[in-house]
Amino acid sequence: MAITFYKYQGTGNDFVMIDNRDLIFSKNDTKLIHRLCDRKFGIGADGLILLEKLEDDSTDFTMVYYNSDGNPSSMCGNGGRCLVAFAKFLGVIESEAKFMAVDGLHEARIDENDIVSLKMIDVSKIDVFEDHVFLDTGSPHHVSFGKGLQNKDIKRDGAAIRYSEIYSNGGTNVNFVEHLQDEEFAVRTYERGVEDETLSCGTGVTAVAISAKEKGLVEGNSVKLKTMGGSLEVKFEKTPSGYEHVWLIGPAQQVFKGAIQ
Repeated sequence: MAITFYKYQGTGNDFVMIDNRDLIFSKNDTKLIHRLCDRKFGIGADGLILLEKLEDDSTDFTMVYYNSDGNPSSMCGNGGRCLVAFAKFLGVIESEAKFMAVDGLHEARIDENDIVSLKMIDVSKIDVFEDHVFLDTGSPHHVSFGKGLQNKDIKRDGAAIRYSEIYSNGGTNVNFVEHLQDEEFAVRTYERGVEDETLSCGTGVTAVAISAKEKGLVEGNSVKLKTMGGSLEVKFEKTPSGYEHVWLIGPAQQVFKGAIQ
């Protein structure tokens, strides 16, 4: 059977999108999902996302996300933004959305230029260590600040941290960060499940922005993040209990449509 799919990207983080409101796609076929995401033998993507509908009307749609290895994963920020753009394309929403993801309810807005603002979860627990910061922004993230970002072997160094003993219970995503100027940072991310560097990571840049604020590297409540695939912005409010009203903002675009056996 041919599967109709759409390819979307958000600052280079790319996804296979499938309209699964009629539940035609098997969510238990790990090998199929892995093959579809394979860049040599399939469509090629960092992950696969299903747009589904809840039985009630409390949300516009549900996000079901898989990493490129075929396994269900934690929240993907850029994937969520791309899914909002996909939902608008399908006519499911107009300019605003409420949807359910693995980490809970999300709100989003999309403008006429396909800039999607996605509200992320509140963050209350942030562990600041001498050489890194660890926090969960919908997915777990290790954040390391330093210099020489362009010359870093992200796959090697990221894997070493991701598979280290301190993250033996499920692993982590790893972000390497360089402070460029004022409230602007360059970020390169190793993503678990992809097991390689991706051009961008939404939950990753969100973690970086909050970490930078927590370490006193920024004064305001808005941070610019420069990834290998483009630029994103994260806005937030710092409260006595942590960080609330966290918004991930950036472009999301359809690349092409196709069908695959």
